[in-house]
Amino acid sequence: MRAKKILMILTSHEELINTKSKTGLWIGEFTDPYYEFVDAGCEITLASPLGGKPPIDEMSQLTENITQSNKRFKNDTVAQIALNTTLKLESVAAEDFDAVFFPGGHGPMFDLASNELSGKLIVDFINSGKPVAAVCHGPAALLKAAELDPAILENKKVTAFSNTEEKLALRSNNIPYNLEDRLKELGAVYKTATVPFLSHIETDGLLITGQNPLSAGPTAKALLNFWGV
Repeated sequence: MRAKKILMILTSHEELINTKSKTGLWIGEFTDPYYEFVDAGCEITLASPLGGKPPIDEMSQLTENITQSNKRFKNDTVAQIALNTTLKLESVAAEDFDAVFFPGGHGPMFDLASNELSGKLIVDFINSGKPVAAVCHGPAALLKAAELDPAILENKKVTAFSNTEEKLALRSNNIPYNLEDRLKELGAVYKTATVPFLSHIETDGLLITGQNPLSAGPTAKALLNFWGV
């Protein structure tokens, strides 16, 4: 069986509201899935709205948030070069990949949630029978896709960073909306773990979503399980 080709789409946005603090990609939500895919023999392509190196949320690089995959990444020149040289979204097409994966960090709430190219890519993947996976704030990318095709989210079981987790993370006043609320407004059946910050995954047809940083690796595994890998 040929290697599966996975497109990972990352945010290019770092500004938050009402604060000088920056956001961007939550690094563990990239590295955890990335190495799940690498170790399964997948071919990975990285893209972002602006191309190049995505901003990285500094909080995700604090000691308490560093995962084993973060440590592995620090010694992986190939992965570092790939992250520093992401392709522009306009240069990728769904037909060249078997799946797409959206890591989180608060950045996607600002750019991928309204990005036309990203939204069209998701619609193309779904219409081609290919899975779409996203974790934490990565599911914000589904908002634009659902605007283009409401069936993407209507009556679909999904999860994402919850309202409760947003409050506990002390970022409620720095974001333009609550992702849980927006998903519900677009007809999704939002699900959550019984306790905040526990790993939680939802799979509904071609949609695979994870709730929070701890869900990043398990979301990648759920995507691989889609193919029986």
